[in-house]
Amino acid sequence: MRKSAIAGAAVGVAALGGALIYYFREKATPGPEYRTLESDGEFELRAYPDIVVAETVVQGPRKDALNQGFRILADYIFAKSRDGEELPMTVPVVQDGGDPMASEPPVFDDGLEGAWRVRFVMPEGRTKADLPEPPEDVSLVEVGPRKIAAVKFSGVASNEKLDDAEHRLRGWLARRGHHTATTPEYAFYNSPMIPPPLRRNEVLLPLN
Repeated sequence: MRKSAIAGAAVGVAALGGALIYYFREKATPGPEYRTLESDGEFELRAYPDIVVAETVVQGPRKDALNQGFRILADYIFAKSRDGEELPMTVPVVQDGGDPMASEPPVFDDGLEGAWRVRFVMPEGRTKADLPEPPEDVSLVEVGPRKIAAVKFSGVASNEKLDDAEHRLRGWLARRGHHTATTPEYAFYNSPMIPPPLRRNEVLLPLN
């Protein structure tokens, strides 16, 4: 009995060690540079420069769309769905398309209903002109400079937690005289391999 308890503990320690290795590796993954304009606990106002993103639009429930969109974009950056160079992985993976708690599906400008947009930020310094040509279901998009309000939280990014974080962020903005009707964006920084308490998630609200 004691041997089996020791063996179980050893397996647990090994699993935790592996998860921590993934965590520190992911923590070192580059993301877009931004300037912090204001910081207040879990809330921030940020100024982002021009960035280029690869994006895809996927129909279905939010979580399923995120997983499918991630696979499509990963195939693009790792040169599985196209020829040419592999691109380095970046963070975060960004998703938008509407309120995850709403009964009505999100609608994009092109009228595509029940869909979510998933984005990977392209490596710093790359432009649309020098990035590999994407497949049909991926688009390269230039996003201009933006001011963004952000709220961070850890754990599993359920629809309920995303909705709660958005309401907290809007309340924080309102107390500072900022009001925005923009659609929230959800930013995810870690893979499912990372223990929930160590995961970083954000709700973002563009202010301009």
